[in-house]
Amino acid sequence: MNNQAQAHEGMYQEEPAVWLRAANYEAAVLPGVGANLIAFRDTANQYSFLHEPEQNEMEAFKANPIIHGIPVLFPPNRYEDGDFHWNGSVYRFPVNEPKTGNHLHGFVHNIPWKVDGYGADEAQSWVTLSLTVTEGHSVYTYIPHAFTIQLRYSLSSNGLSQHVLIRNDGDTPMPRLLAFHTSINAPFASDSSASDYRFNMTIGERWELDQRMLPTGQFQALTADEENMKAGGLSPFFESMDNHYTAVPQNGRNRMELTDARNKLTLVYDVGTSYKQWMIWNNGATEGFFCPEPQINLVNAPNIKQELDKELIGLFGLEPGEIWEETSRLYVKKAE
Repeated sequence: MNNQAQAHEGMYQEEPAVWLRAANYEAAVLPGVGANLIAFRDTANQYSFLHEPEQNEMEAFKANPIIHGIPVLFPPNRYEDGDFHWNGSVYRFPVNEPKTGNHLHGFVHNIPWKVDGYGADEAQSWVTLSLTVTEGHSVYTYIPHAFTIQLRYSLSSNGLSQHVLIRNDGDTPMPRLLAFHTSINAPFASDSSASDYRFNMTIGERWELDQRMLPTGQFQALTADEENMKAGGLSPFFESMDNHYTAVPQNGRNRMELTDARNKLTLVYDVGTSYKQWMIWNNGATEGFFCPEPQINLVNAPNIKQELDKELIGLFGLEPGEIWEETSRLYVKKAE
């Protein structure tokens, strides 16, 4: 068997893709569909870690690529009435969630990105993709700033690494609000069932959400089950979740861990400490997959009327010429 890492252009269910291979792993990213990292698999052990579309779901996926793979959300989650207050101005976003009257999930997850390059050596394979926004770009219509978002995915025996970079190319301060709607399979092993799985994650406090799924600025007391999310763990499907939490790193790490008790393995999603918030959604407690979503900012952060600390709610910007970057990693370890 050839263990040399590889990177090449190919197809994923008739959609152009860049494929990466290294050690036991393979991954695929879709440049034409928001640079979505649509697959991450251990081919030797038949583990499929990300929720992938079935063949008959591809058209629906491309129309709304949110609950498969790793979609990029910029800006993420909901904004009240489609308004986005920034630096003394109000940007108007389309209301695309009629039931709440909000804008949802931003503008970069469903448009083409550029492949800057890809390659491999003996140890790893990699691909770099970018989205450059200038005047006249579809995103500039709603976020009138010149900027670049760059993603680099690499694959090695240490799993899947993600590096994200945002650079302000303009001459005015710009908002820097970002999340990943990461969709994790449970089960990810072909010989396991959902009942074999437990997860924990570095949550802090739960934000209270109103009927429009917008934060009130207050916290809610955690239930006993939610306390178990911090340590010990419980089923990702213990109840229906569309919940919003602060992120509180443990031992200097901000992460979600999903353990397969049958195979005695833990999938670690270590997202970096720049992500101040977690969203978690489990499709109404439907077994199969769930979405632990690392998020820089509180939902609706630019519109929050309460006087809340900007560091707490992740309301950050970039000055002209400034760069922000963060790394995340998905990997497997033996269960403790």
